[in-house]
Amino acid sequence: MNASLLLPVDIEPDLCGNYTEAWLWLSALQPSSLGLISVLGSLGNALVLCVFCLHRKPCTVADVYLGNLAAADLVMMACLPFWAVTIAHNYRWDFGEVLCKLVNVAISMNYVCSVLFLTLVSVDRYLALVKPMSSSRLRRAAWAKRICLGVWSLGFLFSLPILFFRTVTYVTDPGVLACILAYPHPRWQLQHNITRNMCFVLPALVVTYCSRHIIAALNQRRAKGLPVVRGERKASYLVLAVLVVFLFCWTPHQVMRFLDTLDYFQVTPGCLWGHILDIGIQLSTYLTYSNSAINPFLFVLVGKHFRKRAKEVFSLNLWSKDTNYLSVSCTSVNRLNERVRLDQIYVNTVCHGQLL
Repeated sequence: MNASLLLPVDIEPDLCGNYTEAWLWLSALQPSSLGLISVLGSLGNALVLCVFCLHRKPCTVADVYLGNLAAADLVMMACLPFWAVTIAHNYRWDFGEVLCKLVNVAISMNYVCSVLFLTLVSVDRYLALVKPMSSSRLRRAAWAKRICLGVWSLGFLFSLPILFFRTVTYVTDPGVLACILAYPHPRWQLQHNITRNMCFVLPALVVTYCSRHIIAALNQRRAKGLPVVRGERKASYLVLAVLVVFLFCWTPHQVMRFLDTLDYFQVTPGCLWGHILDIGIQLSTYLTYSNSAINPFLFVLVGKHFRKRAKEVFSLNLWSKDTNYLSVSCTSVNRLNERVRLDQIYVNTVCHGQLL
């Protein structure tokens, strides 16, 4: 198996027909795709972080989790240009051994942390709408920050194999020094796939369970005519949108990982299948990357409360304030002029009376 998160650990020779042409087409498409995803994702996630960090009101538990999710996505977006340049140079890694390890550890941490942060967000919405009377510590912002610290630590722990086995070495077929994931035994790749699948499947089950009950709670309150806190409803819709897009973007990659595991046991015979699997893993990987660039746009499009916060932070309502100020000023001037006019009439009347 030659599937790493970003780059095949080796580039096999053409054994089955059009594999080389397909791989050349994919390699030509990758740099521009990575660059576009990186630019959009960096700008969007930086915006989200600025809104959460600069807003004066205290953050809710969901804000803490979503802010950390944006931070994880921003770190990964900053790492993608390294691979865009590398692929454009025929997979030649020009950034040294240290960055080879750090860049891919950051990407691996994003994988684990993103899943866990979204799971925590769904649990928070579940407790807010389905168990509103519970006084769980999970619904306290101070505890949410501690949990986020634990998530980052867990993400680093799961990425230790990447730190140990990512290295820059000479690859014969392209004839370049490449940053590859050189496991000492093929079973390490099997363990990598299984760990990634489990890190997705278990949280996905929790997310599905929570989302189902969140939707049921919203519908039940609406059907019974019970009041639903407006902020809670808007936050829940935003979280549900983020979760749906996450499952859409990440599920294909998990399926390809599972098929790659079957290929290890030679359940899927034939070299053509292996080549198709390599290309499928690459394509699904870029779909997962796009999720990090899509999330900020979901905040803007779905999150009305977030748009309000953004306007307050970046003073986008400055024009309305200036307009109000001008209207007040004009009104004051008009009142002053009217008062002066009345005073003049009074003086004229008095003077006219005295003349008479």
